[in-house]
Amino acid sequence: MKLATLPLAATALAVWGSLPVAAGTALGAALLLASLGRRAWTAAPGARGLAVALALIVALHAWQDSWGAGLAAALRVLTLVVLGYLLTATTRFEDLLGIAEALCAPFRLFGLRPDRLALGLGLMLRFVESFFAQWQRLDEAHRVRAGRSGGLKLLAPLALHVMRTAERVGDALTTRLGD
Repeated sequence: MKLATLPLAATALAVWGSLPVAAGTALGAALLLASLGRRAWTAAPGARGLAVALALIVALHAWQDSWGAGLAAALRVLTLVVLGYLLTATTRFEDLLGIAEALCAPFRLFGLRPDRLALGLGLMLRFVESFFAQWQRLDEAHRVRAGRSGGLKLLAPLALHVMRTAERVGDALTTRLGD
């Protein structure tokens, strides 16, 4: 039910996403997030990057003399990010994989294996957090050495880390799954 709510909420926000509606849904999402209590604070490290992205959305719209539309767009994005976080924070990973496998079942008609597609989606969800943590570690190490954030200079080392991790995981899956 929670997974079905997310695309419905995204569609509704796209259709009826005026500033008052976007503000109301963002407030509702914030209240749902607050209902998690202390668990909600585990998302705090990612909030800085999200805040920058939201500020850029508002700034771009303000530059085009439509700050209200920019604020509404930023609030819609915020709402969907929070709802996505709530989904992953309150749903067991195995349950998400089961749902993804059921949703991928029609691809069987094209010769694809739904279990493998679901596993790929699950791995992607799992590793996003891991790669973000790696980005933070690289940035902290750069700050210690250079006294400032590494910014885009960290993309190459992060890409190398991602490729090494993908290769290790791929080798492990090949060994375990047998093909």
